[in-house]
Amino acid sequence: MYRILFSFLLIFSSSTIIAQVASTYTISFENSAHHEAVVEAVFTDLKEKTVEFRMSRTSPGRYALHEFMKNVYDVKVTDGKGKELKTSRPDPYSWTVSGHDGTIKVNYVLFANRGGGTYSQIDDTHAHLNMPATFMYVPSLEEKPMEVTFNVREDLNWKVATQLKHVEGNTYYAENLQYFMDSPTEVSNFSERSFQVNGQTINFVLHHNGTEAELDEYFSRVKKIVLEEEQVYGELPKFDYGEYTFLVCYIPNASGDGMEHRNSTIVTNTRSLSEGGMDANLGTVAHEFFHCWNVERIRPDALEPFDFEEANMSGELWFAEGFTSYYTTLTLCRAGLISEEQYVKGITGTFNYVWNSPARQFFNPIEMSYQAPFVDAARSVDPVNRDNTFISYYSYGNMLGLALDLSLRQNGLNLDDFMKLVWNKFGKQEKPYTVEDLHNTLNEYAGEAFGAHFFKNYIYKSDMPDMKALLNSVGVTLTQDLDKPDFGVSVNDEGFISKNTIIGTAAYNAGLEEGDRILKVSGTDFTSAKDFNALIASLKPNDSIQIEFERFGVTKQTKVTLLPNRAYSLSLFEANHLKLNTKQKVARKAWLSSKQR
Repeated sequence: MYRILFSFLLIFSSSTIIAQVASTYTISFENSAHHEAVVEAVFTDLKEKTVEFRMSRTSPGRYALHEFMKNVYDVKVTDGKGKELKTSRPDPYSWTVSGHDGTIKVNYVLFANRGGGTYSQIDDTHAHLNMPATFMYVPSLEEKPMEVTFNVREDLNWKVATQLKHVEGNTYYAENLQYFMDSPTEVSNFSERSFQVNGQTINFVLHHNGTEAELDEYFSRVKKIVLEEEQVYGELPKFDYGEYTFLVCYIPNASGDGMEHRNSTIVTNTRSLSEGGMDANLGTVAHEFFHCWNVERIRPDALEPFDFEEANMSGELWFAEGFTSYYTTLTLCRAGLISEEQYVKGITGTFNYVWNSPARQFFNPIEMSYQAPFVDAARSVDPVNRDNTFISYYSYGNMLGLALDLSLRQNGLNLDDFMKLVWNKFGKQEKPYTVEDLHNTLNEYAGEAFGAHFFKNYIYKSDMPDMKALLNSVGVTLTQDLDKPDFGVSVNDEGFISKNTIIGTAAYNAGLEEGDRILKVSGTDFTSAKDFNALIASLKPNDSIQIEFERFGVTKQTKVTLLPNRAYSLSLFEANHLKLNTKQKVARKAWLSSKQR
């Protein structure tokens, strides 16, 4: 996740590259059945008497700590002549060594068995490698070139796919640590398709158990996504080495994930193309490719450079991740991969999550973004109250993107052109931005009054615009069925409340909480969650019911006053037998139709 401008492509011969390299790796997979790889790292040109080498604690695209050291063992350290060196451990993540001859060799075993965007996975189907989860490094050599050789399993027909520069055979090169760590690699018997866009190559590498015909069909859909997203910015980024590579694994042993990188992305899922993935997996493809502009080059200043030793915090994730999420499903609609009706129905859940969350009283979108080190696949054992205090910056930013887009369209503008301006001011120049920069750019694009209103009310504070009017302008209805009662929390078949009750709901107001077991509703027993829901549905808002429940082994009672159901429904005018006027038709088409000429 580094941001160094490439003024020209590296065209050195292999011998010249090798002469420059200070960190050389060889990785082998003979024990892949037990999820092990053997790594040999050779670090040269060491000037300091005492040298530190270490494992990363996090990974590009992640904001939390993941402590990759936990899967490394059998570490052996020698000098350049093979003499064993004594090491010390100043912390859980690193070693220090002295008495070397300018070179140290580190051999270790890596255990890896999670096939996603953050970790590595090694088994008899593939070596799916995220570099920070795989390779040690010497911080003092971070600006010097690196090289890695993959000893592939030829008996399994493995080959290598990566954004790293190819040297020869299965040897690859990176200019420095930031690029190396940002270069995930898939080693397997994969299939590949490619196409050209304005002189650059888009590669699609797929490791799956399906057919070549399925890949052809899926690749045709991927191409539509690439070309549609290109229209938002007016051009593709200038990819290093002229290529961008999708590294895709749809296999049973993978995990569902997606992770952006400068010239590539990892996309994984257990769902095969023949089992629903032909359509359902496309959202991650669209999301991650949009990141090659927004995040990778339109980059928050707080993430530059990426810190491999600490958690990475940014107040801009509502824009970096959230606006990318907005364009994810919008792109699928514009590309004709989902219908307009599917698009509108698809954002309904996110809309309800954001609009009805009590968390907005505690944090604005910037502060929600600050929470990333605690929620970005981070792990802890103590209970948290995030149901009441946190809205995902993916979802929050998604709805802010929708609100800004529709608001701009009221003034004859649109979010696409704003994103183009951000791209030209920051991304294309690879100049990191701040929240203030975004504010000033919106002022420049839409006028100071518009920019000040949007940021003052919706970014620096947590207010929400009149979405009913905005959606109406493009022929979408926003309604609530206030005649339906809302208890405020669901229960399982045994009557237990399995999550924190939400501030302001009927259950919360009555003092009910996670772990309580509801026994009776106004004296009536129930035998399943379905029965409980039917009892509530038979009532009306403002009805009061007596709840008998058990807490910590003690039977208690409380009165619950039901509230009107808060859930919103979004639907096209046509679904409600409403007619669009000419203005609404034009606005809808401008919003949801393809931008390709």
